[in-house]
Amino acid sequence: MNRPEQLQTDVLVVGTGPMGATTALALATYGVRVHVVNRFNWTANTPRAHITNQRAVEVLRDLGVEKEARLEATPWEWMGDTLFTTSLAGPEIARLRTWGTGDDRISDYLQGSPCTMLDLPQDKMEPLLVKNAAARGAVFSFNTEYLRHEQDSEGVTVFLQDRTTGREYQVRARYLIGADGARSKVMDDAGLQVEGQLARAATAYVFFKADLSRYVAHRPSILYWIVTSNAAFGEIGMGLLRAINPWDEWIAGWGFDMGQGEPDFSPEEIKRKVRLLVGDPNLEFEVKSTSVWYVNQAHAPIYSKGRVFCGGDAVHRHPPSSGLGSNTCMQDAFNLAWKLAFVVKGYAGERLLDSYTLERAPVGAQIVARANQSRVDYAPLNRCFRDADAAEPVEAGLQKLADPGPEGLARRAALAGALKVKNYEFNAQGVELNQRCVSAAVIPDADAAEEVWKRDPQLHVQATTRPGAKLPHAWLVGADGRRVSTLDLVGKGRFTLLTGIAGRAWVEAAATMARPYLRTLIVGTPGALDSYCSWQELREVDEAGAILVRPDGVVAWRQHAAASHVDAAKVALERALAALLDVKPEADRP
Repeated sequence: MNRPEQLQTDVLVVGTGPMGATTALALATYGVRVHVVNRFNWTANTPRAHITNQRAVEVLRDLGVEKEARLEATPWEWMGDTLFTTSLAGPEIARLRTWGTGDDRISDYLQGSPCTMLDLPQDKMEPLLVKNAAARGAVFSFNTEYLRHEQDSEGVTVFLQDRTTGREYQVRARYLIGADGARSKVMDDAGLQVEGQLARAATAYVFFKADLSRYVAHRPSILYWIVTSNAAFGEIGMGLLRAINPWDEWIAGWGFDMGQGEPDFSPEEIKRKVRLLVGDPNLEFEVKSTSVWYVNQAHAPIYSKGRVFCGGDAVHRHPPSSGLGSNTCMQDAFNLAWKLAFVVKGYAGERLLDSYTLERAPVGAQIVARANQSRVDYAPLNRCFRDADAAEPVEAGLQKLADPGPEGLARRAALAGALKVKNYEFNAQGVELNQRCVSAAVIPDADAAEEVWKRDPQLHVQATTRPGAKLPHAWLVGADGRRVSTLDLVGKGRFTLLTGIAGRAWVEAAATMARPYLRTLIVGTPGALDSYCSWQELREVDEAGAILVRPDGVVAWRQHAAASHVDAAKVALERALAALLDVKPEADRP
C-alpha cells in the first residue's frame, strides 16, 4: 500500500484512560510529538478507579500536576478507616485503619514518600491529565475509533475512523501504544495475548447522589462494607458503599450470579438495595448511572510487538481490590514514556524498549494475583460474621461474636486475625513501592547478592539504592530554605548522577560529557543540603560514590566508592550509560 513518507507524529496512543493520558502527558512534557485518539466523546463518565497510591502521586508530582490533583481529591486523612457494619445506620461490627493512616503505619508512609495517598476518581483524574497534556502540545482526537494498524521497519500506519462523519483516514507514527482497556483491539491486532481467567465473577454498581453525612462524617472513610442476611452479595459476601464525593455522591455495589443473567436494575430493586445498605427505609436518592463489571484474573506475559506497545488494563486485568489498577496503569506509562522519548530523540537505541516488558510484566502479574487474593481474604471475615446454617446467618453470627463464653472468645480472636490479614489489601505499602526492575536498563552491582528483606515486603517498603529500586525519599533543604525531597531533584525526563561533596571526580567527569539528558546533583551543597543527615543513612554508598537515577526515578547503576580520578570516572559513567541506553561508548566510536 502507499504510505506517506513523512511521519505525522512520533507516538500515537489509543485510549485516554490512566495509562493513555499519563503517557500523553509525559511524552508532551518531554517534547515528543504525541497524538491520542479516543472513540468516545470525552474521558471517563463514571468514577471507576479511585485509590491513588504514593507511587502514582509521585508520578503526578514529577509531571507537575500533583498540586492540581490534590485540589480534586479526597484527602488522605479522610480515606481513614474501612468499616464493616450491618448498614450505615445500623450496628457497627469492626473497623480497620487503612491506607497507612493508622498510628502503627503512618510513619512508614511518611518516611517512604514525599507524597501522601489520595482518593481521586477516574472521572476527575483523566480530564486533569488530558488538559495538561494538551496544554503541553499533545494532540487529542475524540470520537475517533481505532480500526487496525500495519507496521513496518520505519513506523506504524494506523487506520482510524471519525465516528461523527464516518470518514476513515490514516495516521503514520513511529510507535503505537494500545491503552484501550480490557477489550484492547490494539493488543489483539498485534497478536499479544493474556493468560488466565476472564469474567469469573461479576459486580453491579449504582452511582447515586444522597447526603449521607449524618451517618459517616464522624467516621470518615471511602469504603463501608455492609454485612447483611437480607441479600446475596456474591463472591465477597458483602455489599459496598463507596464514598465518591464526601458525603453526597456514592456507589452502591454488590455481586451477582452471572448464571442468572444481568442484574436487576429496575427502579424498585435499586431502591430496595440502596436503602438496605444505608439502613434507611425512607431514603430518597438520585440515581446517576448503573454499570456492571467483571472479575478478571489475567495478565499478558509480553507487552509489545515490534513498534506496538500495550499497557494498563489491556495487559493486566483484575478486580479493584487493593486499589492497584489505575496506579499500575500510570506507572506503565511512566516507565515507557521516557524510553520512547530517548529513542525518538536519538539518545538511545531501540533495544532500550525491550526493557518495558521485562520490567512491567512481572508487576502486572503480581498485582493481578494480589487483587484476586484480596477478594479471597474476605472469607475469614465472613466466617466471623455469619452462621451459614442459621435462618438469619448474620444475626446469628453476630450474637455468637458478642457471646461472653468460649465460643465468643474464639470468634473474637478469629476476627482479630481476619482483620490482620486484610492489611495485605489496605496497608500494603510494600506491594505499592517495593517494585524492582530487572532488565538491560538496570546494571546490578558487580558483587550483587540477593536482597534481604528486613520486614514483610508486601506490607513494608524497603528503602534502598540497589539498582532496579526506586530512589529512596529523604528530605533535603533546598535553595529557598524549604524542605525538598530527593525525588524532587531527579526525574523530569533526564538521568541524574547523585554524589556527595567528596565526589568531585564524578561531577567533573559528567561535566566533560555534556550529555543533554544528564544532570548532576551534589548532595550537601546549597540547594540540596543534607541538613537532617537522613540521606547519609539511606544512600548505601560512600559520600564520594555515585548513584545514577533514570528519568522514572529508578536507580540504574551505582558505584560504592570514589573514582580514582576524573578520567576513570568518565570511562565508568560512559560505559554505564552506553549499556543502559543501547549505544556505543564514546571511546569506542569511530
